Amino acid sequence: MAKRILIPILSLFRSGTAEDKKFKESIAHVIGDKPSNLGVYQLAFRHTSASRETAIKGFRESNERLEYLGDAVLGMVVAEFLFTKYPYKDEGFLTEIRSRIVNRESLNQISRKLGLDRLIEYDGNRRGMSPRSSMYGDALEAFVGAIYLDKGFRFTRTFIISKLITHYDLDSIIQNNVNFKSLIIEWAQREGKEIRFEILEERGTRHHREFISQILVNDEPFAIGNGFTKKKAEQSASEQACAILELK
Repeated sequence: MAKRILIPILSLFRSGTAEDKKFKESIAHVIGDKPSNLGVYQLAFRHTSASRETAIKGFRESNERLEYLGDAVLGMVVAEFLFTKYPYKDEGFLTEIRSRIVNRESLNQISRKLGLDRLIEYDGNRRGMSPRSSMYGDALEAFVGAIYLDKGFRFTRTFIISKLITHYDLDSIIQNNVNFKSLIIEWAQREGKEIRFEILEERGTRHHREFISQILVNDEPFAIGNGFTKKKAEQSASEQACAILELK
């Protein structure tokens, strides 16, 4: 069923050009095998800012649908990997470590390490785009979705474990599992200070949004941080505040 749905979309792509050959070689280098369906990988690297019209009226195709699929596959494989690796850890531990592995900042970094940032097709003149854009991590998730459609689950699972998870120092992630927001709140309680978090700004588009968070102590601005979710932005601001106060 999935292949039949993709036929009208992937028929838009044509292979055989020098550019296609170079792209195919790049994909083969990353996944360790020749791609069978080049079109689905090309789609994985088409950012929404460079979306194209299709034969279906009113439908513009980008990598967003593949991102949705890849996010689900990636999350499930990482969850299974951690479940097996840490048989005596509770659900809270497993959830937190998985969150750290699949968060947008981490995926952005791995995407660049794999060289995927050089393959992304996007409109650099569109507002809201920045070097810190989430499009690199988004493309990595879409890439995972493309591998799944092209090669199946077993191949994709092996790719995620051998090519993605290996980029993480799991021991370091576990040891540095610090909740900076809790630390700064505890400090405020000890010192009798009133602390408040507020979102100063939201940048980017609906699908690629960055939040700027500020911490106020006794209604005075104290520290600022950013992240691709409100929670991450607050953690970032809290980390900056802890550094200022030299809290551990």
